[in-house]
Amino acid sequence: MKKHIVTISTAAILSSAFASSTMASTYTVKSGDNLSKIANTHHTTVSKLKRLNNLASDLIHTNQKLTISENAKTAASQITVEKTKTTTYTVKKGDYLIKIANKYGISLAELQSWNKLKGHLIYPGQKLTVSKNGNKTIIELPKNDAPTINNETSTTQTPAAVSTYIVKNGDSLWAIANKSSVSVTDLKSLNNLKSDVIYTGQTLKIGKSTLKPSEAVATSDRTENADKRVDRVISEAKKQIGVPYSWAGSSPSGFDCSGFVYYVFKNAGYQISRLSSSTYYDLGKKVTSPRPGDLVFFSPNEGSKSVISHMGIYLGDRQFIHASSSKGVRISSIDESYFKKRLIGFKQL
Repeated sequence: MKKHIVTISTAAILSSAFASSTMASTYTVKSGDNLSKIANTHHTTVSKLKRLNNLASDLIHTNQKLTISENAKTAASQITVEKTKTTTYTVKKGDYLIKIANKYGISLAELQSWNKLKGHLIYPGQKLTVSKNGNKTIIELPKNDAPTINNETSTTQTPAAVSTYIVKNGDSLWAIANKSSVSVTDLKSLNNLKSDVIYTGQTLKIGKSTLKPSEAVATSDRTENADKRVDRVISEAKKQIGVPYSWAGSSPSGFDCSGFVYYVFKNAGYQISRLSSSTYYDLGKKVTSPRPGDLVFFSPNEGSKSVISHMGIYLGDRQFIHASSSKGVRISSIDESYFKKRLIGFKQL
């Protein structure tokens, strides 16, 4: 009798330090303001204002909140709760690694990595992890309200050369950079970020673009840029048709399913990490109406929704391109009996 054990572990990580003061004072920039004027009004210096607010230049924009005093410098506090769902398999007599990997639709490299195996030796009764699925929830902690120096309202004006974006729950620098057609490096430089950590509600400068404050790219430009990126992705993918399957492969000499997606998106200009199918599924944004360029995911068994074993790139018209373990890179239909019964859903990078 086959045994599958599913375990769920939860870890809470304090993602930023508690640092808030009831004596904090801030100022909301009004039309016509500049750093020198604000510094003189509040009896401080331009250099101190730039240091307190991590400003790389003298550029500020209307409605921007500036820290005026040392006591006002605060760090948002939030807790990230990570849940990992793990499925295990008990080795039986006659089993070997590649057989188990194929059974669960994972690569040999993933199986060895998850179980910290240096070789191919396994024994009956040994428990092996055969899938890992996780999700992350960000909980925003209450913050002390800091009184503002000036409560006057003004008409929202944003210089044409600067656009901003407010971080939403589930966002990452990589996702924001791709959405805004900028690089992660430029995004970090523009916002003086020392790491990839961002938090919900944070205002990020996007740079010279058509972005409106706190919004994504304007509809017409977003559509045009998205279409160009999708064309590059599909073009790169079709160049690899016929390349043979190779476990853990991520080059034209051989691909596995996730390695194929990684190679295609990277060569299409995306900043993307080499991850497993299940991790791409966890990181992606769920879509109900798939479009060309979206990712499509499958399970190893009919009716199963808990294990991600295969993925590909959706081409439209119910077609997708993928690295098949039997025939290499090829185009298939989602309506084929095998895939139709194992379809889990679509995600967008």
